Amino acid sequence: MLTEEELVTRILNGNLHAFQLLVKQHTKLVNSMVSRMVQNEEDVQDICQDVFIKVYKHLDSFKFNSKLSTWIGRIAYSTSINHLKKVSGKATMTLDIAGFENMFQTNEDPETILTQKNTSAYIQMQINKLPVQYRVVLTLYHLNELSYLEIEEITGMPEGTVKSYLFRARKLLKDKLENYFKQQR
Repeated sequence: MLTEEELVTRILNGNLHAFQLLVKQHTKLVNSMVSRMVQNEEDVQDICQDVFIKVYKHLDSFKFNSKLSTWIGRIAYSTSINHLKKVSGKATMTLDIAGFENMFQTNEDPETILTQKNTSAYIQMQINKLPVQYRVVLTLYHLNELSYLEIEEITGMPEGTVKSYLFRARKLLKDKLENYFKQQR
């Protein structure tokens, strides 16, 4: 297994196999980040390719001040935000709620399945209503399982802001879910 420095050095020396290895190692991260921010699957594929082109072109500027995955994540985040701004004039994102669905798994009877789908749809709707910054932090922390420091490095938000946005996003969702479940009784 190559270290990050060895991998980067080989790529900078023109070793395309090393770049293929980098792409293979980071495809899941990039695809996950981009697909949680961009709805259109074709756009997701294009953006992911664009991210790796940028990684290749700018790899000589990587100074090992952070993990390579964090640096690549920042490129994926910035590229996705720029795409959303171009497409809609503003940054709007969606969030896959697969991570939240586990909270609602019980029996497999039709009524329970319908309740789960309604709850999932409600959660998705409420997440979509969150401010962009809250959605980004929520996605990176809970679904991509990144640390506060990694989120800070990717988004450029100070760690305190990341924590604050995450707290506010959770509180907003919690309040909405409590009201939703009260209405369901």
